[in-house]
Amino acid sequence: MIDNYILAPVFIHLFTAIVQLIFWRKTVTQRVLSILGSTLGLSAAIKLFARVYDGPILTMSAGNWDAPFGIVFVADTLSTTLVLLTSIASLAVSIFSATGISRQRIRYGYFPIFHFLILGLNGAFLTGDIFNLYVYFEVIIISSFVLMTLGGRKAQLEGAVKYMAMNILASTFFLTGIGILYGITGSLNMADLALKIPNVKDQTLVGITSSFFIIGFGIKSAVFPLYFWLPSSYHTPPSAVAATFGGLLTKVGIYAMFRIYSLIFIPSPFMKNLLLTLAILTIVTGALGAMTKTNIRRLFSYLIVCHIGFMVGGLAMFSKLALMGAVFYLIHDIMVKTNLFLIAGLIRQLRGSMDMKKIGGLYAEYPKISLLIGIVLFSLVGIPPLSGFWPKIYLIQDAFRLQNYAFIAAIILGSFITLYVIAKMWSEVFWKKPDNEAEVEDKFEPLPLYKKILLVAPIAILAGVSLYIGLNAEDIIKVSDKIATEMLDTRPYIQAVLGK
Repeated sequence: MIDNYILAPVFIHLFTAIVQLIFWRKTVTQRVLSILGSTLGLSAAIKLFARVYDGPILTMSAGNWDAPFGIVFVADTLSTTLVLLTSIASLAVSIFSATGISRQRIRYGYFPIFHFLILGLNGAFLTGDIFNLYVYFEVIIISSFVLMTLGGRKAQLEGAVKYMAMNILASTFFLTGIGILYGITGSLNMADLALKIPNVKDQTLVGITSSFFIIGFGIKSAVFPLYFWLPSSYHTPPSAVAATFGGLLTKVGIYAMFRIYSLIFIPSPFMKNLLLTLAILTIVTGALGAMTKTNIRRLFSYLIVCHIGFMVGGLAMFSKLALMGAVFYLIHDIMVKTNLFLIAGLIRQLRGSMDMKKIGGLYAEYPKISLLIGIVLFSLVGIPPLSGFWPKIYLIQDAFRLQNYAFIAAIILGSFITLYVIAKMWSEVFWKKPDNEAEVEDKFEPLPLYKKILLVAPIAILAGVSLYIGLNAEDIIKVSDKIATEMLDTRPYIQAVLGK
């Protein structure tokens, strides 16, 4: 079904960024416009999700050039779910940024670049053209590089160099894979590629081509052994920027893997084993890396890596139950990881540091805020019946059916190490008294009430969403079931795009 409304979540953020450029020096106006634009983007995302969930897959051909010759945008359940989650996260980050980002950084263009980044994310989720997906990836990379370097501190520049170098490498592999695909099929439309790839005579070349995408998307989503750039860079920018990166940027790589390997390259037994091995190693190395960290944001960065493995493992098993678990975990992870980095920023406001050894006593001074943070941390660990618990049940259940005991062991190990590091963080940051009272610098208490609300409200919003995901798991299961069904049976997607 043709519907131009598909691009509303993209254009809202585009126009928000353009209007903010007009008010380059008006920092208060930019803050208000950002929250307003993100709110409008969320309302558009909710409407788009509702239309797709209760109706057919929607398509739109740019310039009225019919697929496969023109660029097509496709809204199915997977893409609209991710647009909705991105819109929720971007609203929370916009609210937090109104206080959490300094006036100087805002004058350097923080808010317009932030909305260009969200534009790129939404465009990547909605495009049905693989080269257009690459273009949106480049919009994301350029915007994120600017956000990471904004402020010009040495640590930021060092982190940005590592981040940019690895993402350029990822883009090179991605573009090379696209070039080979076009050479062997003469098409860039994903639905058309799904029909043509099985008919290519040299399937060995197809397998080699798919490996380029594994490397490209593996770097972007921080899969072993390509993840080392992430912990070295995500702790350097402001917490609002790190929240966007931690919650959304690695997930666009996971989305691309889900889309490409369910629509174009159906995983062979070798590919499944390769992905499952990478998933296990990602979980284990990410978890072990988190055990040694005392900086809160570095710890959270390694947990991002660890939990990426859960989603890759679900894709590797490529059954309905496993894909349901992977999609459910993706939904949970976007909300929780975004919130974790906002929490890290709030802790820095409360204590002036993110080194667990130098801070403490938060629960005694701020019990309500501590309990709010506790909800998020328990959701991350997967304490029943919170959001992190349910997807693991599906993943373990299907791994038992397929006798993938090494993956089960990795999930259990990753979960227990997550519990250990979060319990250690809770003990250090919230329970113990600070070693030296003079070192504690509380920047939160002197703030006016409205600024306190702007810092705490987005954390509460995302915590509420995480609670909903866990306590109303049957709703998320229905969405995950629908997405998994569409990933396994791509005929409705192809029919919607090509009409055949």
